[in-house]
Amino acid sequence: MKSASLDKIKAIGIMSGTSLDGMDFVAVEFSYKNKWYFEIIDAKTISYSTEWFKKLKHSPKLSKKELENLHDEYGFFIGEKTNDFINSIHFSPDLVCSHGHTVFHQPEQGFTFQIGNGENIAKTTGIKTVSDFRTQDVALGGQGAPLVPVGDKLLFSEYDYCLNLGGFSNISFEIENRRIAFDICPVNIIINHFAEKQGFSFDKNGKLGRKGKINSELLTELNKIEFYSQKTPKSLGREWLEKSFFPVLDHFGIDERDKLRTIYEHISHQISKVLKENSNVLVTGGGAFNQFLIELLKKYSKAEVVLPPDEIINFKEALIFAFLGILKIQGKNNCLSSVTGAKYDHSSGIISTP
Repeated sequence: MKSASLDKIKAIGIMSGTSLDGMDFVAVEFSYKNKWYFEIIDAKTISYSTEWFKKLKHSPKLSKKELENLHDEYGFFIGEKTNDFINSIHFSPDLVCSHGHTVFHQPEQGFTFQIGNGENIAKTTGIKTVSDFRTQDVALGGQGAPLVPVGDKLLFSEYDYCLNLGGFSNISFEIENRRIAFDICPVNIIINHFAEKQGFSFDKNGKLGRKGKINSELLTELNKIEFYSQKTPKSLGREWLEKSFFPVLDHFGIDERDKLRTIYEHISHQISKVLKENSNVLVTGGGAFNQFLIELLKKYSKAEVVLPPDEIINFKEALIFAFLGILKIQGKNNCLSSVTGAKYDHSSGIISTP
């Protein structure tokens, strides 16, 4: 999307998802003329080395001191990879915006923690950096998630629903001029778990998921998990998966392939319940490439399922975190209380200067 406006802001957006498939980088140019416009200049996913994959995967088990050290180390790592990305595409950003990597997300306990020290990113890149987008919202009584809906509202308003199929699925939409958003259910984080058991890092096109049979008893129990009947705002994290989802699966001594097939059915049912007929839904995130999952969504959903170009599917979250950073430095609200449950709308994030 392009604007006739000459006022442009160049930014780098960086996102690391819960599924640990890599770090997304997007170089984007924003402009404003009565509404926001954007143009993606370039985008890239940098896979984690085995060493970094292990560090991030085991980070929740670290001591406080070890976690602080990793927070600093990961900040320098992000900065170095940002420099590599910028140099490779000859882009001169005004701003770097980093989501970081979520280690803990327990808003009901009043805390959330995304590693990747923004001060170290700014130091390494020599560019003003915005990071730590979630902490302030949690301090204000919010869930600290999801944050992408502000971008959905201002950048993708032509869609009735914006659905992201990442580690967890989340959705946002308008009700009476208020943006509503929430996490729906686990997606890639649980599918990848079962793919890894079969020697694959992920379930390409849902081929593994197709092989099993639906276990109706397990499906019923999964659908009865308390989270699904809770009112919004609500969000999910790895801790919830360990506490509430895996115990249900572990209770059933059935073939792993049948568990995976049942999980696919569970995901498609939970998402389809949210979507109204005669509407359209923009689907992004890694799960949008899972042919089997998309088939099930189209089968059960009452909405038109829209798959955008690959760069939007892959990099929409990184794009929107770049946008959230721009709103932050402009002093504009980038967290909506109608979405997170915070006391009021606010402008979240920590600004670090080189």
